[in-house]
Amino acid sequence: MEIARSAAAVGCSKEHQRIYADWFALADPDGDGRVTGADAIKFFAMSGLPRADLKQVWAIADSKRQGFLGFGEFAAAMQLVSLAQAGNEITQDSLKREDLASFDPPVMKGLDELLSRSMAIVNAVRPEKNVTSQVQAPATNNWFRSKSAKKMQTPLTAVTSVIDGLKRLYIEKLKPLEVACRFNDFASPLLTNSDFDAKPTVMLLGQYSTGKTTFIKHLLKTSYPGAHVGPEPTTDRFIVVMSGPDERTVPGNTIAVQADMPFNGLNTFGGAFLSKFECSQMPHPLLEHITLVDTPGVLSGEKQRTQRSYDFTGVTSWFAAKCDLILLLFDPHKLDISDEFKRVISSLRGNEDKIRVVLNKADQVDTQQLMRVYGALMWSLGKVLNTPEVMRVYIGSFNDKPVNESAVGPIGKDLFEKEQEDLLADLVDIPKKACDRRVNEFVKRARAAKIHALIIGHLKKEMPAVMGKAKAQQRLIDNLQDEFAKVLGMIHSLVSFNREVESNGLLIHGLHVQREYHLPAGDFPDVEHFKEVLATYSIDKFEKIKPKMVQAVDDMLAHDIPDLLKNFSNPYQSFNDKPVNESAVGPIGKDLFEKEQEDLLADLVDIPKKAYDRRHLPAGDFPDVEHFKEVLATYSIDKFEKIKPKMVQAVDDMLAHDIPELLKNFSNPYQ
Repeated sequence: MEIARSAAAVGCSKEHQRIYADWFALADPDGDGRVTGADAIKFFAMSGLPRADLKQVWAIADSKRQGFLGFGEFAAAMQLVSLAQAGNEITQDSLKREDLASFDPPVMKGLDELLSRSMAIVNAVRPEKNVTSQVQAPATNNWFRSKSAKKMQTPLTAVTSVIDGLKRLYIEKLKPLEVACRFNDFASPLLTNSDFDAKPTVMLLGQYSTGKTTFIKHLLKTSYPGAHVGPEPTTDRFIVVMSGPDERTVPGNTIAVQADMPFNGLNTFGGAFLSKFECSQMPHPLLEHITLVDTPGVLSGEKQRTQRSYDFTGVTSWFAAKCDLILLLFDPHKLDISDEFKRVISSLRGNEDKIRVVLNKADQVDTQQLMRVYGALMWSLGKVLNTPEVMRVYIGSFNDKPVNESAVGPIGKDLFEKEQEDLLADLVDIPKKACDRRVNEFVKRARAAKIHALIIGHLKKEMPAVMGKAKAQQRLIDNLQDEFAKVLGMIHSLVSFNREVESNGLLIHGLHVQREYHLPAGDFPDVEHFKEVLATYSIDKFEKIKPKMVQAVDDMLAHDIPDLLKNFSNPYQSFNDKPVNESAVGPIGKDLFEKEQEDLLADLVDIPKKAYDRRHLPAGDFPDVEHFKEVLATYSIDKFEKIKPKMVQAVDDMLAHDIPELLKNFSNPYQ
């Protein structure tokens, strides 16, 4: 199985690698091992290729959408440039060509002169300084060691990848809010550098003997240290299978305290769990791109509660938040979902988009029985997964044995092969989507932290100043659902700040600004879990939530993250720069598309004239009454500011005079 093959120098000879290494050093002037979009635009321009081709080259080389090219991706990009210069079309399959190694490095105009200058400079300084080609360690490694975000000097615009930008935003804007409201105790531990840099992770869940360990061995084409397979519950611990220099197992207590591993948060589950947790390391090309998590089989009845000495559901929930994909494995003979398995699946709440269901060992029943088994599985899942959408179910027999064709027949064999291809395609896409997933999880965490902070701020405000604090806290905990409803509807937080305004010789102090937050109900935490954790705290001991912290998170979600993604998108991205696919639509279709596009652009140009050249109020311009009612019900009408007539008159003047004059001033000068 090959994953993220496009992200490496496929079929690149050692001689070409040496050439590309010199080029990479030139394209990476700051020596951090990353060629950013700005660096690529300058360097790739020497190829003489059109912008559309270079856009495709970048898109394929940066398949993980990290916003930069490492050496492997850079070498792959150079191979694509060489293909394009030879007149070949650049596609996603270009790096899989068998004759790729036969192409010479691309022709880069002016590159030899730049290389000679660079070597002259290196030779000039070499006697005085020990110049090496080692890549500098990323400065982000020290960010999480700083006690204060204010001490950091590197601006957000200076980061060289999307992940580094998220690290910076977390430390400067999100982490202060999480610390102030103890978000790490209620939801998820504080993030570390290793959490951002971790490889994409796939977790396998299921009852015992559903083939979880065998599935991993099938992917790796070999066994891994610590793997046990059998009909009884053989896997009795959580095993993280990841890349390493040699084959070995690392105990859970050791791996949980390593700063370069993303498992520090598991310390909260105590030594009882860590003794049932281990890391299995081995050199494998697949594990260079993803990490696999094998889990103990979910037991049924009292066995689960009496034989586990740790919070099994809590651990699976922790891993679910960190994973990129969750595979729920079922056996045709084990379709019943026990109460404990139901609790485990319920703990995946908020991660439904990561779940894939696998009906494994499907060749153990014939075609007619398989149809009934599939229907029974969907019925069982419908009672557990509270979503209106139909869950994707992969059917097959994921092991190294050939499909039992005598049971399923030739049609069943073809079905299993297609299902396996679809599932493997899902796994292949994981590294490519890893960066997008990191952004997605970061935004989810930021929203959850913001709502948590607003809840804590509301509860703290409801506490008395002196007497009766214990009774007030108990009342708030007992009626927590009602308090959530208050926060859900509207929170009026007064942001007090002193501002001196000199007006007629007088100073005005203490200007108050009232802000309102409208929050979706689906983003609120689980009430019972919140009660359980809140009972261990004294509400009045929480820090006061400063509105500027919440505003910083709002600004991060509304501006910083979109700007970050824009800065690290394809540097050759532009609107509609691809020609019409004439081979598909023909010359007549091409002419039709061009005329339709001209008509559409003409309509767009006329919009300002048609939309704003009116002063009356037609009935069709009024808002929807029911929607207006729904939003208005969350406000207190008397709290609205008074609408000054001069504001309305200003808009009328703008529509009647300013916009027509603007259009007239910038119309055709010969009109």
